[in-house]
Amino acid sequence: MLCINEDLESALKQYIVLLEDKKYFDAHEALEAAWHPLRLSKDPLANLLKGLINGAVALEHIKRGGENYAGRAQRVIVSYERHKSLCTEGIEHYRLFSAACQKMERLKNEHPDVFQSPLV
Repeated sequence: MLCINEDLESALKQYIVLLEDKKYFDAHEALEAAWHPLRLSKDPLANLLKGLINGAVALEHIKRGGENYAGRAQRVIVSYERHKSLCTEGIEHYRLFSAACQKMERLKNEHPDVFQSPLV
C-alpha cells in the first residue's frame, strides 16, 4: 500500500493529465481518492484538493451542457476560487499543485462566457 504522500503525488499527476485530456469527471475521481484520507486527518492541503476537485466538477458541468450548466459550473467553481490561494511555495508537492492550478486557470479562460460573468 502506498503512503498518503505517494498517493497524493500520483493523484496530482493523474489529475493534470486527465484535465489535459478533457476527462474532467475522471480527474475529479483521481483527486477525490487522495483527498479523502487528508480530509479525515485535517491536513491543511485538504481544502486546496477540494477546490481542485470542484474545479474539475465545474468543467464537467460545462462539458455535459444541459439546462443551466453555466449556473451549476459557477456555483461549484467557488470552492476552487476560495482555496487556490493555498497553493504557495513551501507546501508539499508545490510544483504539482501549481501545475494543476495553472491548468485550471487556462481551462477557465477557455470559457469566459461562464467564468467571467458577474456571478463568479
